[in-house]
Amino acid sequence: MLDISQSIKKLDEGDISDNIYHYEYNTKHLLSLIKKGVDEEDPSYLSSYRSFEGEVFENFVYEKLLRYALTDDDIEKFVLKGFHQNKHKAHANTLSISEKQQIVYRTKSKEISEFDAMFFTKTELYFVEMTLVKSVLKLRKRLRKKKALLEIIFPNYEIKALIILNEGATGTKQFPDYCKVWFTKEFSAQSVLEYIKKPASKTLLPKAKVKSKKMVEAHTLKLHPFRYYNTMSWITKTIRSHKNHIIDMNFLMNPKIQRYHDLYAKFYIGYLNIDEAKKVLGLDGEYEATQRVVVAIEKKHTDEIVLTYYIQLTRKTLYLYSFDDFGVMTKEKKDPYGITVTEVYHTNKLMNNSYELSISNLNTIKHLLKERYLQDN
Repeated sequence: MLDISQSIKKLDEGDISDNIYHYEYNTKHLLSLIKKGVDEEDPSYLSSYRSFEGEVFENFVYEKLLRYALTDDDIEKFVLKGFHQNKHKAHANTLSISEKQQIVYRTKSKEISEFDAMFFTKTELYFVEMTLVKSVLKLRKRLRKKKALLEIIFPNYEIKALIILNEGATGTKQFPDYCKVWFTKEFSAQSVLEYIKKPASKTLLPKAKVKSKKMVEAHTLKLHPFRYYNTMSWITKTIRSHKNHIIDMNFLMNPKIQRYHDLYAKFYIGYLNIDEAKKVLGLDGEYEATQRVVVAIEKKHTDEIVLTYYIQLTRKTLYLYSFDDFGVMTKEKKDPYGITVTEVYHTNKLMNNSYELSISNLNTIKHLLKERYLQDN
């Protein structure tokens, strides 16, 4: 099942026409560097070119997978994207196609996950990750989040991942059991770049589209209902609702809730007043007396759960405070348009005074989390 074809392994262009030249690529910055005469070994050029090459590789492999799906008897549905599907805007709380013509799952305003490709067998759903990076250790956290989301919205399928890499990639033995890894020969996007630089240099063949009953559009898939913020609010309320304990550890460690933890990465459990927070985080400067510091329990890639802290100064200004294994604190400004900003704002509004935590409460929670982690490992 799902053995790589020689055509994909060798990156044979023979069956995909000129399709990869028809995609839209984000080359504005790269072309400006070329126009300025920036050396190809310059770090800024290399960074921009690698980003572009990753885009081309994704489109190339997607074209190959389309054709692979046609001939593989086990594949029953393959999700279309790019110019292969009719344009639909991204819909809330479902899978659909974004403005960039990628397969995405969105809340009302934020993108939760993006999938390079996706297909179904009778009992399994495969999501695909294609990358040119040589070390793939950073992929693991992203894989876990995507798997958790798909398990929630497609509970009747076993969720698996297909990872497609170039030969020489390292760290693949660290992938979980649900991952299947394919290796292709080294990829180059130079011919596509040359065409973009000089479109008149090549007369393109028309787009070659694959037609089959297997090919489906994302918005037609039937999903199990899932409301991102409603579920997050329910978890926040339930985790603090135990009559005798500051947090409900049995609820938190329930496998169903841990699946949500894989998706959200952090659960919000309460807040510190600013005076208590100054003692914990060593804050300086002036703060409003009503300033809250939202406390979260965050799941690391090792499965250890730790405390993190968020200070939201304005609707779009959010700072994350976290501690490493040696107790060294890091302060990070979060993306003002990222989903964490919206999550903290949303959660802070629902927390009444009963959610206020003390330093003693924090120490108890840390102890409970550490004890459970050591027990499980």
